[in-house]
Amino acid sequence: MSSETLLYIILAGIIALLLALFQYFRKGKNMSKLNMFFSFLRFISIFSILLLIINPSFEQIQLSVEKPNLVVAIDNSTSVKHLKQTNQANEFVEGIKNNKALNEKFNVDFYTFGEQLKVLDSVSFSEKQTNIHKAFKQLSQVYKQTQSPTILITDGNQTYGNDYQFINSFYKHPIYPVILGDTVRYTDLKIQQLNVNRYAYLKNEFPVETIVVYKGHNDVNSKFVVSNNSGVVFSKVLKFSKDDNSKIMHFTIPASRVGVSKYKAEIRPLNNEKNIINNAKNFAVEVVNQKTNIAIVSDFSHPDIGALKKSIESNEQRFVSILKPNEVISQINDFQLFILYQPNNRFKIIFNEFKALNKNHFTIIGAKTNLNFINNSLENYQHDITNQKEDYQAELNTKYNPFIIEDIGFESFPPLHSNYGSIHFDHPIDVILNKTVHGVLTNEPLLLTFENNGRREALLLGENIWQWRAHSYLQNQSFHEFDDFVGKLVQYLASNKQKSRLNVDFQSFYDGNNHVIIKAEYFDKNYVFDARETLEIAVTEKESKTQKTFPLILKNNHFEVDLSGLEPSVYDFTLKAKNGNVSQSGSFEILEYNVEQQFLNANVSKLEQLAVNSSGTPYFITNSSGIFNELLGDTRYIPVQKSSRNTIPLIDWKYLLAIIALSLGIEWFLRKYNGLI
Repeated sequence: MSSETLLYIILAGIIALLLALFQYFRKGKNMSKLNMFFSFLRFISIFSILLLIINPSFEQIQLSVEKPNLVVAIDNSTSVKHLKQTNQANEFVEGIKNNKALNEKFNVDFYTFGEQLKVLDSVSFSEKQTNIHKAFKQLSQVYKQTQSPTILITDGNQTYGNDYQFINSFYKHPIYPVILGDTVRYTDLKIQQLNVNRYAYLKNEFPVETIVVYKGHNDVNSKFVVSNNSGVVFSKVLKFSKDDNSKIMHFTIPASRVGVSKYKAEIRPLNNEKNIINNAKNFAVEVVNQKTNIAIVSDFSHPDIGALKKSIESNEQRFVSILKPNEVISQINDFQLFILYQPNNRFKIIFNEFKALNKNHFTIIGAKTNLNFINNSLENYQHDITNQKEDYQAELNTKYNPFIIEDIGFESFPPLHSNYGSIHFDHPIDVILNKTVHGVLTNEPLLLTFENNGRREALLLGENIWQWRAHSYLQNQSFHEFDDFVGKLVQYLASNKQKSRLNVDFQSFYDGNNHVIIKAEYFDKNYVFDARETLEIAVTEKESKTQKTFPLILKNNHFEVDLSGLEPSVYDFTLKAKNGNVSQSGSFEILEYNVEQQFLNANVSKLEQLAVNSSGTPYFITNSSGIFNELLGDTRYIPVQKSSRNTIPLIDWKYLLAIIALSLGIEWFLRKYNGLI
């Protein structure tokens, strides 16, 4: 409390006392006990009211004891079930829950993980993927400021994600791995990896790379075979020994028919193999009849050109050529789409040809673009010329209709550099991204598409899109999200297919370990996205003819259904709108493969290294009781007393209001009782 506030309180006390004395002892009133009591009550009332007006603040210190946290992370993947460790894992978790000493010393928090980290509800050991690194990345955000030793109950077999041995670089708590499985080394042959392109072209041969690994001490022979419904398409006898324990094979398979071709790669098992599930892998290739050729036309070099080429060619169906403006005319009929990067006067003949041939194109305008040339050459839009530059960030327009766009974090992407000024169109446009400046929406388009006279065009008003691709990789450790966004834009622009009221986005085949997601858009008769419609999909298993129906749920600007619960097989589907009487049909195949069943043992070496790096101790599930004694006896984990200092204004003290009411009430009652009112 400041000295100024204290002075005000003293002054309030003097004023309250003078007013009380003035009221009851003026005009020669006697100094009776009753009047003195009335004066005291009046002083209390006035002084309390003046205190409320001054409203002084008081500091309150609260002490609390905070126990350390004990984090228990349980591997919920099917590999635990495959190694027959589910009972031991469940018994150990129950042992933690029932240990009174442990629960008295720690706040125990339980989680499960597979693909995602979840608060423990139940443990089913049914997740098809394991990402230990990602689970600890999420835990590091929850337990950033607290003391939280962690028990990790797992077999250590991670199916994807960064190496978890060195998570101590961001997770600053000791980790105690409880290892599910044994260290016995069994003789085993397995297909470690199989790499193949998703697409191939008719009458071509597509390459396949396979890595076969042997674990054992004796010399063995086995046969590697690739087959399909027509029979064996490739085979080779392989020899292995203790030292020569891996083989890498490169071979090609002819693409003889259009559509999805399914293959099975198998290394014939040995007589004494314990796990033969990992001896085979199914894969599929979609054979297409043609390739989409795309030309990026630019008069100068820029990192954007390389980034666009990489993004577009991430889909094997597309091939990108980089051309100078004077090289385009002689090849103009060889490409389905042209990307014009920052056009200048040398592009004039190209624009004239595009008008004559009605060619689809994607124009990128940046700081080096000649806007005078753009305004004089193009009939669809005019850009204000201010000779000023500006950096624009992006915001997704969720009402964009022509095709499905996922929000890949556009608002967090670095700004694009471009010209300051508005752009004016003489026909309707569909805006994908709007411009923002310092977080303020400008209602000006940054990326848009439009259709005119059967021609599709796109316009990007900014350069340095290469930074978007790099930022997307930093955020997701993958280029996939950004490349998929560019791929959808290219697919839309490279096609002249008429707009449909119901668009379905699906893949011809899905790996058994991935989510089976089908997306759809529905438009009303005016081709405006209609979120009120109800969509459902009827899925029929091709062999048994068993049919199941699923509803699609609305997600932002599209509908979506997850069919991951379906068994591996070939399925036909019909997706329809209940009220709009519109439907689309197709088929897809789910390939049989479970990466979690490829493991024979726990990954002991990695878990032990993880424990060493984080200052923890590894335990096997068969000898895990010692972990309780170690945690209870470790002096690093002790309760911490914390104090919190709060500043409380007097007006929040409800008892003062009670004192005012009580003093005024007593005074009124006594005055009434004594006939003074």
